[in-house]
Amino acid sequence: MAVRIKSDLQITKIRKASEIIADCFEIILPYIKPGNSTKDLERVIEDYIIKSGGIPASKGYCGFPGALCISVNEELIHGIPSSKKILKDGDIVSLDIMVWYDRCVSDATRTYCVGNVKSDTKHLLEITKQSFFEGIKFARKGNHINDISKAIQKYVESNGYSIIKDYIGHGVGIDIHEEPEIPNYDVGYKGVRLEPGMVLAIEPMVSSKSSKVKVLKDKWTVVTVDKSMCSHYENTVLITDGDPEVLTLRGDKIWKKLLVALPFQKKDMIRVHII
Repeated sequence: MAVRIKSDLQITKIRKASEIIADCFEIILPYIKPGNSTKDLERVIEDYIIKSGGIPASKGYCGFPGALCISVNEELIHGIPSSKKILKDGDIVSLDIMVWYDRCVSDATRTYCVGNVKSDTKHLLEITKQSFFEGIKFARKGNHINDISKAIQKYVESNGYSIIKDYIGHGVGIDIHEEPEIPNYDVGYKGVRLEPGMVLAIEPMVSSKSSKVKVLKDKWTVVTVDKSMCSHYENTVLITDGDPEVLTLRGDKIWKKLLVALPFQKKDMIRVHII
C-alpha cells in the first residue's frame, strides 16, 4: 500500500483527534496513583473521549477488549485494562490512546511514574521520551524514515538501554496502521522519503535490559522476557514544508520546558500544535 498524503480536511480532523488525546493525558494525571486499577483509568479516559465527540479506536480493534492499552512495569504494550490490576507505589504505567474523530484517527502514548519510583527507572522514562525528540529532528521534508530510526537507536543505546525491535511505529490518520513502517532502529536502507502531508506515529519502545519480548496467554499483552522495566513514548507527527508538527503534545508551557532540555539550534526547532 502506498503512503497516504492527507488532505487539509483530513489533517483538520486528525488535529481534533489529537487534541482529545492530549486532553486525556492531562485529565488522567490525578488518577495515576497507588490503589487505582487500570480499569479505573480506562473508565476516565473512555468517558472523556466519548464526551468530546470521539470514539476509542482500540476498542474492538482486531478483537481488543479495552478502550485503550494500559501496560504496567515489564508490560511493553497492549495491556488489557483490568479491575484486578492495581497500581502500586513504584510502578510505571503506559497509556496508549487511539481516538477516531469523524473517520480520522490519531495515536499517542505516555509512560508515567506511580508514586515513588526508583531513580534508574525514572531515567529510563526520560531517555525514552528524549529519544522521540532526537528522532523528529529528522522528520523533515526530503529526509527519509531511516534518518529518524537511526537517531532514536543511537540515543537510546548510547545511554545504555535496549531498543525493542519486534514492534515499530507507523503511518496513521485514515487507518490506525498505515504505511510507512517506522522502525526505532537502523534498518540499513533509507526507506520512504518524507513529504508534506504525511502523518506518522513515531513511538520509541525501550527496555532497561534485554530487548527480547513475548506475548502472554491473553494473546495481547507484550512483556519483556527477563521482566525488565520498559517504557513507551509516542506522538502523532505531521510532516510539513518546514518544521514537523507534534499534534498530540499539549500546550506552550510544556514546549517551553522542552526547549530548555533539548539541544536544538534555532533553525532546528520543532513546531508543537498549540491547543
